[in-house]
Amino acid sequence: MWAVLRSEWIKWRKSPIMWLIFVSPALCSLIGLLENEDMGSGANQWDGLLHMMGVMHALLLMPLLTGVFAASVCRLEHAGGGWKQLLSLPVSRSAVYAGKFVCVMLLLLATQAVFLGAMLIVGMVKGYTDPIQWSGLLFSLIGSWIACMPLAALQMGVSVAWASFAAPLAINAIFTLPNIIIANSERFAPYYPWDQPVLVLLSQQLDEGPDAFHLSMTTLYTVISVSFILFFVVGHGYFRRKPI
Repeated sequence: MWAVLRSEWIKWRKSPIMWLIFVSPALCSLIGLLENEDMGSGANQWDGLLHMMGVMHALLLMPLLTGVFAASVCRLEHAGGGWKQLLSLPVSRSAVYAGKFVCVMLLLLATQAVFLGAMLIVGMVKGYTDPIQWSGLLFSLIGSWIACMPLAALQMGVSVAWASFAAPLAINAIFTLPNIIIANSERFAPYYPWDQPVLVLLSQQLDEGPDAFHLSMTTLYTVISVSFILFFVVGHGYFRRKPI
């Protein structure tokens, strides 16, 4: 798989895909600079900023970027017989599929790192004096990244199955748009892959709100783990049997 990762890095290190990791942090920074957070008396300023910037980031932009990244890492292989050239090398299909999935997750991790940097810059510009609660902040950012794994696995399967670059993105956008409504449902939100990142990101910041945001982390991570395994196994199984 390391050979696959090196190959992927060579292919997209100078690709426009690398600039996409800055899109969500940049847009969310504008929100953070232009709006005033109101988390109640005694609330930490950084919690308010994470809540304010994180809604758009984890509810809409991260799910969309997950689909874009998954489609992008498969795009070259769908064009010009790329899958045949790649699989003619001494590398297994399992390594190829796992390597591309890891690439998607690394791009999302880079996006989270840039988002953290953007948050710190916005807070300094606004002159925050409250101490940064690093444990809670990192838990939210890393947790929401982990919560993207089921969606990334699902999007990888779709991107591998469809040669069209636009079709997986359109499907992802269609299922991302209902996020705002479904996120308010305690019954459905935890099982909806497009909502899981925002549930984890904001679960520690909201004292009031939909019950879906107050689920125990054990329950939420159990759902995330099971759905990730299911989507990854199905997508991997399809790729291993797919005629190339």
